[in-house]
Amino acid sequence: MSRNTLNTLKEFTISGSKKGKFYSLPALEKALGAKISRLPVSIRVVLESVLRNCDGKKVTEEHIRQLANWGATAERTDEIPFVVARVVLQDFTGVPLLADLAAMRNVASKMGVNPKKIEPLVPVDLVVDHSVTIDHFREPKALDLNMKLEFSRNNERYQFMKWGMQAFDTFGVVPPGFGIVHQVNLEYLARGVHNADGVYYPDSLVGTDSHTTMINGIGVVGWGVGGIEAEAGMLGQPVYFLTPDVIGVNLTGQLREGCTATDLVLTITEMLRREKVVGKFVEFFGEGTRSLTVTDRATIANMAPEYGATMGFFPVDDATIEYFEGTGRTRAEIDAFAGYFKAQGMYGVPKAGDIDFTRELHLDLSTVTPSLAGPKRPQDRIEIGNVKSTFSDLFSKPTTENGFNKKPDDLTTVYETSNGVHVKNGDILIAAITSCTNTSNPSVLLAAGLLAKKAVEAGLTVAPHIKTSLAPGSRVVTEYLTAAGLLPYLEKLGFGVTAYGCTTCIGNAGDLTPELNATITTNDIVAAAVLSGNRNFEARIHPNIRANFLASPPLVVAYAIAGNVTKDLMTEPVGKGANGKDVYLGDIWPTSAEINKLMKFAMNSKVFKENYADVKGAPGKLWEAVSSTEGQVYNWPESTYIAEPPFFEGFAMQPKAAAAGIQGARALGVFGDSITTDHISPAGSIKEDGPAGKWLKEHGVMKADFNSYGSRRGNHEIMMRGTFANVRIKNKMIPPKADGSAVEGGITIHQPSGEQLSIYDAAMKYIAEGTPTMIFGGEEYGTGSSRDWAAKGTQLLGVKAVICRSFERIHRSNLVGMGVLPLQFIGNDSVESLGITGKETYDLKGLEGEIKPQQLATLVIHRADGSSQEVKVLLRIDTPIEVDYYKHGGILPFVLRQLLAA
Repeated sequence: MSRNTLNTLKEFTISGSKKGKFYSLPALEKALGAKISRLPVSIRVVLESVLRNCDGKKVTEEHIRQLANWGATAERTDEIPFVVARVVLQDFTGVPLLADLAAMRNVASKMGVNPKKIEPLVPVDLVVDHSVTIDHFREPKALDLNMKLEFSRNNERYQFMKWGMQAFDTFGVVPPGFGIVHQVNLEYLARGVHNADGVYYPDSLVGTDSHTTMINGIGVVGWGVGGIEAEAGMLGQPVYFLTPDVIGVNLTGQLREGCTATDLVLTITEMLRREKVVGKFVEFFGEGTRSLTVTDRATIANMAPEYGATMGFFPVDDATIEYFEGTGRTRAEIDAFAGYFKAQGMYGVPKAGDIDFTRELHLDLSTVTPSLAGPKRPQDRIEIGNVKSTFSDLFSKPTTENGFNKKPDDLTTVYETSNGVHVKNGDILIAAITSCTNTSNPSVLLAAGLLAKKAVEAGLTVAPHIKTSLAPGSRVVTEYLTAAGLLPYLEKLGFGVTAYGCTTCIGNAGDLTPELNATITTNDIVAAAVLSGNRNFEARIHPNIRANFLASPPLVVAYAIAGNVTKDLMTEPVGKGANGKDVYLGDIWPTSAEINKLMKFAMNSKVFKENYADVKGAPGKLWEAVSSTEGQVYNWPESTYIAEPPFFEGFAMQPKAAAAGIQGARALGVFGDSITTDHISPAGSIKEDGPAGKWLKEHGVMKADFNSYGSRRGNHEIMMRGTFANVRIKNKMIPPKADGSAVEGGITIHQPSGEQLSIYDAAMKYIAEGTPTMIFGGEEYGTGSSRDWAAKGTQLLGVKAVICRSFERIHRSNLVGMGVLPLQFIGNDSVESLGITGKETYDLKGLEGEIKPQQLATLVIHRADGSSQEVKVLLRIDTPIEVDYYKHGGILPFVLRQLLAA
């Protein structure tokens, strides 16, 4: 902090006579003669970090000059070392990360080095939000019962977290029951600006969840990374990335009556996916942006992963300051926040023409219409009037066209469960108000409450077999729904508070009844879920529910009442009310005036202060009752939840030489487009007859105590057995069924034996034989959540390279971080054009000697008929630091060697 690079350390006015120091971008502009004031605001925030952290080693003056001279349409070759202010973890990714840190301390201790050398160098907050499941619902004590089950299932994990809290000085935990990490981050953890020794600097972070981008809604630069990358950031390693393109989105106009922030974000997601913004920064500006509330901005920022951007950034303005006041931040913090951004020339939403963007897009907010998205991807937006026809059309289309491959006549067939419930295709069996995207936004939650009130007063009900739930993003939501008098009406329709955490959206919906499951599987029923979430990939919500629709909270309630997605809510009644009277959506839809009248209940700073004071003051009896061990080194007690990770086995201060090429490899799997991290990384429930279920039973765990993959992420034995085990994944190596449809599930064919095995069993067989393996894929490989186990599991299965048409940003970097080569087909080359079936053997040449970022390599395909074909592929190790990571066998051993050598 003492360096005064380019004479930019200046003073600014906080308030009155109070001053603070800061690294001035206006001063840098003068010093370099660069047009810094015309740079996108998000680039300027990163530039400040580069300037402030310039040490001449990891961050140099050349880095400052490169970024200060960012060209809107320049070729992207410069690598930015971005030092973040803090790191945020959710517990599914946080526990294995903590396990890695603990394992590093074990290595240090064995080598006679003080284990305290392994210590987060920036503040780290872990929010426990992913561990609760909706077991109990539609009953008065559902919240209490679900939390008790959560603690009983996760006691070993929570003991480990408590050990971490006392072992590491900069590691804090927000216990279960406070809310979803992104809403807690927005309402509580984000400080606007930080102060170190009198020098102020803007908040920035990376988080181990894709939707970390929600924080972009309040002008904070941050995005999701895998746990692997976050760990390096915690331990003093800058987050390295190529200088990005920045796409400016000019919002004009305003939303029409009846449209919600959810409708807006689904429209933006569809639009930006179409515009191919993957890996780019997106920055919103213009009059329409100014008109949006901060919670609407946060809703849009949250879904950046769904539209593919690294960030969806909104600048700081008066609305941001009002939000900080309403959420209980201190006056001193707020004054420093506003004063700092004004001094940097970064305060206020830019107008058209103020900023030089790579490309500008435009959206008139008045063109947004009420919408849902689905049934399998968040970018597939459907106007509400087209939901019925879209589902009916997809019902009989082949799966290759996003359909369900059913006979059209089956659509209206009624089936009966053994306990007398009538079910048909398109029936909604899960309706959930859930997920950070929308439960952080009072406008849509109040709208859901108002719709519920009108529905109850009209005599409408929700069928008792529909699994309904309300899982708010923070306890503040319950306070304002109660204060507004709306919670009782939601409860009457089955939407009582069931949890504070990330539930249905991540596969923690809990199970359906055995009778419903049996009827669905026996008759191959295409049942539906409607949720206010951000993700609806196949098998994510529930393995037996194949059609999943994202919708605003009021629409979730409306569809729960309607009971089936084949009902057109624009022309048909939602249901029959009192005296058998038809009630239409327009009869119960709240007006903007009705919502705005109740918004005063949602921004009560006193409620926010009191709620978050409990994080440290009164975290709850269940958390206080969790016992734990003490000490600087973890003793790894016997557990099926936590195990010492194998990534440092045989560790030495000098890395082994990286293998020069790959010889005689086999394909472990050959996949198509849009293989998500949900397909790759274990998530949701654990199948009893799968490799992970068998391992648990061998270790004395009963099926009822399996819990979820996410809760067992701290045990590599479970996770590697669940990698590529998704019930909906389609391996092209498996011959299709008699009807031509693809076989689903994590199976493959071992070569040359021809034996059909689980992917895990085949991988272990190849490892035993000394045969390297590869994975082949199509477009957008690794899209979805930033699951580090998608890369860790791939590595533990012995996969040396993943070759596909294109990669999702986080998963590509995670593969490098685990020492797995990501390679990309060039031009029109693909699995299909090259005739890759998985029966071949493969060599990889051209990586001998010094590896260079984005160099070409040669894939040699040896076919069964004795012929061979050589194909050029692009090495997607993108930056020089990633070359170092790969040489060291991954980012974790690289960082550990640096720390031990220091």
